[in-house]
Amino acid sequence: MSVAAKCFGRGARVMLLTVLGACATNTSAHETKSNARLPVVGPAPEFVLTTQSGERLSLTDLRGKVLAVTFIYATCKDTCPILTAKMATLQQRLGADFGPRVRFVSVTVEPEVDTPAVLKAYAERFGADPAGWSFLTGSGAEVDDVVRRYGAFAKRVKPGEVDHLFLTSLVDRDGMLRVQYLGYRFDPDEMLRDLRSLLRE
Repeated sequence: MSVAAKCFGRGARVMLLTVLGACATNTSAHETKSNARLPVVGPAPEFVLTTQSGERLSLTDLRGKVLAVTFIYATCKDTCPILTAKMATLQQRLGADFGPRVRFVSVTVEPEVDTPAVLKAYAERFGADPAGWSFLTGSGAEVDDVVRRYGAFAKRVKPGEVDHLFLTSLVDRDGMLRVQYLGYRFDPDEMLRDLRSLLRE
């Protein structure tokens, strides 16, 4: 379990002082007023990975959009489907902003199994709009690097089973990491408020 998971438990929104998730005093109890500006953690870690359509996509390509970056894998039977379904609901609630102004990025933690074709089928199962939601894979080294630099964790137990940390990162239009949600039980209303707050900036 990562430092962040030990400090905050499931479902907490955390303001990380570093991308690696060092614990800071009182961050687990942080309450953000609806009109407060989210803090800037620092530059979001760059990535260059392959989409469900087989195209290479980088963080730089998405500059100018508000992003939500998650980590999942397609053969997960319990928590990943819950997280992806929750994100699919947020996709709908964002309405016309989804795609042109807000993008979701789901990075697999099982790249040996999750080919672009597998991720495309997974995305379709949840009604993910490809105009605004990219499911990314790559080599094991590429994915491991992204997982590590975003402060997440993933360990393959056996083919089709990965022990990993659920971490959703919000990135602003300038490519700055602003907030991370730990776990899959986060409040979607809170995340929607944060996404809209970043859109207003």
